[in-house]
Amino acid sequence: MGTFLQDKVVAVTGAGQGIGRAIALACAAEGAKVVVNDYGVSIDGANPTSEVANRVVEEIRDAGGTAVAVADTVTTMEGGGRIVQTALDEFGRLDGVVCVAGILRERMLFNMSEQEWDPVVETHLKGTFTVFRAASAVMRKQGGGRLIGFTSGAFTGSISQANYSAAKGGVISLVRSAALGLHKYGVTANAIAPVANTRMSAGIPFDVGEIGEPEDIAPMVVYLLSEHAADITGQVYTVTGPKIALWAQPREIRTAYAEKRWTPEQIANRFAASIGQDRMPMLDRLDEISSAAAGLSTNAS
Repeated sequence: MGTFLQDKVVAVTGAGQGIGRAIALACAAEGAKVVVNDYGVSIDGANPTSEVANRVVEEIRDAGGTAVAVADTVTTMEGGGRIVQTALDEFGRLDGVVCVAGILRERMLFNMSEQEWDPVVETHLKGTFTVFRAASAVMRKQGGGRLIGFTSGAFTGSISQANYSAAKGGVISLVRSAALGLHKYGVTANAIAPVANTRMSAGIPFDVGEIGEPEDIAPMVVYLLSEHAADITGQVYTVTGPKIALWAQPREIRTAYAEKRWTPEQIANRFAASIGQDRMPMLDRLDEISSAAAGLSTNAS
């Protein structure tokens, strides 16, 4: 057992398997008391069961740690509140929350239904909000705490996951807003964009390049939960295998001014030279994939 999080109380959502489970186990191994939350649903959000959360609690206890299970949904204010209240009831305080819970319902945008959009946004984005909302009220009174949201590189755009991408982009904005609003209370907020072999990554229809395992993500989360990261807030980090990368803060990259108000003609005349665009890297990947597929079709014929 380590001491990096000695006597800290941490709640982890989506902790029944994959990345969430690895984080819960790592926090417990570093001395934290852990609230293990998982609604126990399948990858599309169906068929909830408490078994997965209970199983991780047993693992932690068998290893000499302390944990309690909360098999509740994060998609309601009541569910998010119960996760936080369980920490207070069982351990008397809450030092950090890590919101990993998520589901997928993939579909091209022009075919996506409301029933495929709403649950994904509710789980990822609202599910982070409900826990952050309840936890931040406690941490404000305590005078400190750690909020960690989970985003994805898909926040930059995705081919068949408009719901997932929109939610993950929202998580980043929520984290940044929390960082600004809670800074004076000693509460930090950061986001992790993991790349790891999980049930959610298994269906990605192209090579993602660098990829690691759920256990690779946990050390960075433990660090951000610790006192060593007390001054780190409002950041987004990619973690994959042995790599940790920092995302840039949003900022304007080029500016152009008109004498008074722009006309469409003025924009058309000056756009390419003075404003232009910042091309999406994924568009180049799509072109490569299309070219490769066309080459395979030609060779096959």
